[in-house]
Amino acid sequence: MDRVLAVLVALPPALVLALVFLLPALEASTFLGLFVPGEIAVLVGGVVAHSGRLPLWAVIVAAVAGAALGDQAGYLVGRRYGRGLLARTPRGRVRSGELRRALDLVRRRGALAVVIGRWAAALRALVPGIAGLSGMPQATFTLANVAGGLLWSVTVAVLGFLAGASYRLLERRLGLGGEAVLAVIVVVVAVWLWRHHRAARRTGPARRG
Repeated sequence: MDRVLAVLVALPPALVLALVFLLPALEASTFLGLFVPGEIAVLVGGVVAHSGRLPLWAVIVAAVAGAALGDQAGYLVGRRYGRGLLARTPRGRVRSGELRRALDLVRRRGALAVVIGRWAAALRALVPGIAGLSGMPQATFTLANVAGGLLWSVTVAVLGFLAGASYRLLERRLGLGGEAVLAVIVVVVAVWLWRHHRAARRTGPARRG
């Protein structure tokens, strides 16, 4: 994970912005979110925005657009292909508990599940398709999708921006080089993602209990 983050931060700003759009867009539409969480690109976009190479608003707009369009595509696939969608989920990456959790969340929470599900990588990849499969009205899903995507994108991008701000200050006060600051940012973001993933897995069994 740390190598991926280091490579992303070092990319040209235009390419970072493209990834900020693409990774969230592909999470639910192609199940990429089961392998690579979209927040990686958005966090890095926030860090790059703090460096002055990208405006923060552009990172947020790209993230919102990618998240909303990708989940909308996932919803339409689920609505059209129904149960076949579940049969195509990569079983090596999806535990039966995660699939049941997504199904249960949509059944109990409806449109709110679309907003809640965005905060866990596995749910983010599965909930849109399951929402389409469940027969949730498209207008209802779209409203929840845009609202959830906006909240998620702003939060994650600002976290990345604040991480960049914190370690730029550390660089000035301690005389650290740019490479050291980058290394610290990579470690902090990687730990944040790891803890977020663990917390999401722990809440699954707790809710089922």
